[in-house]
Amino acid sequence: MKSQVMNGTANGLGRKTNLFWSRLIKGRYLYMMVAPGLLYFAIFKYLPMWGVMISFKDYLPYRGFWNSPWVGFKHFDRFFHDPVFWLLLKNTFVLAIYNIVFFFPIPILIALMLNELRVEWFKRYIQTAVYIPHFVSWVVVVGMVYTFFSSEGGIFTNMLVNAGFGKINFLMSNDWFRPMIILEVIWKESGWGTIIFLAALSGVDPTLYEAAKMDGAGRMKQLWHITLPAIRSTIVILFILRLGSFLDTGFEQVFLMLNSTNREVGEVFDTYVYVNGVQQGQFSFSTAVGLFKSLVGLCLVVAANKAAKKIGEQGVY
Repeated sequence: MKSQVMNGTANGLGRKTNLFWSRLIKGRYLYMMVAPGLLYFAIFKYLPMWGVMISFKDYLPYRGFWNSPWVGFKHFDRFFHDPVFWLLLKNTFVLAIYNIVFFFPIPILIALMLNELRVEWFKRYIQTAVYIPHFVSWVVVVGMVYTFFSSEGGIFTNMLVNAGFGKINFLMSNDWFRPMIILEVIWKESGWGTIIFLAALSGVDPTLYEAAKMDGAGRMKQLWHITLPAIRSTIVILFILRLGSFLDTGFEQVFLMLNSTNREVGEVFDTYVYVNGVQQGQFSFSTAVGLFKSLVGLCLVVAANKAAKKIGEQGVY
């Protein structure tokens, strides 16, 4: 009896193994296409996660990764009791909220406007024009901002002076730092963000619009009752994913815009990690700060996903 059970189990495992290999061989080309993406995430996303361990250690380069002493939550305790923590939290949250409120809706609006264009060559021209800034590096973007808004010889600054508004020091002002950061993001990334929304809009059944026209619905009613509901799930999913990087305010951009006069409103977690980790060599402490930021993003994604499911949307998982 026992041998029969073992034979049956072995036969079941054999059938499952054969089925697995047959499916693998059948879909080999699809798996080959997926493999580079899986390798990218495995090497650059999951493998480095082991480095998070040093946030619970006093990492000493001469003792190595594994032999450095454990210190538990020492670095987290130091960070949370440091007065700079509340400054970083405030600056990062304000910039993140600005990004959500002012930047996130812009790609949706652009996609809706592009979808309403009926002249194809003009539509393609506008799409290309709004896509191009995405391929400009932040170094070039910030260089352009300095050229336009510098207090000494800036093109836009000189225009304001000539118009009688007086000289405004945009680059050194605490009041102008955050608006300029958001305006730069809008100019650079809004067009690129429209791609997914335009793809979602292309899947809307044209007969819905024809039926709405026959019922007397104008452009605005078609937009409200057909277009927006068609991309609502896409908006929700992208919003949830956006919350995952809620505290990622863009290190390169913020770092290039920072100076000694606007650091009070511009210092964020990313720049703080760079200064402490790279410039000062506090690897364990800076890793703890980065881990805290990632955990906040994870909590926001989980909460937003549950909220999306409660209102009837599919969510990310």
